[in-house]
Amino acid sequence: MSGRSSRSRRSGVGSRNISDEQIADLISKLQQLIPEIRNGRSSSRVSASKVLQETCNYIRSLQREVDDLSDRLSQLLASTDPESAQAAIIRSLLM
Repeated sequence: MSGRSSRSRRSGVGSRNISDEQIADLISKLQQLIPEIRNGRSSSRVSASKVLQETCNYIRSLQREVDDLSDRLSQLLASTDPESAQAAIIRSLLM
């Protein structure tokens, strides 16, 4: 093993040390969560920077999807009679 893998990193005052092995484990876990990487060529190793980049891209796409769904829900609620059963169901789902 290299000397680098046995060293710890300190990310700020009062924070705990994180070993390179822990970082590698967390990157591996992220890699399993990101569809663009998980569904890619499983036999090839993906760099940590690529995993982090794809994670950021995936989070941005999820945020756009949330925003889009929120807009669609707002439009649906605006076009629905506030006293209707459909509006009551939507409100109950949001609670």
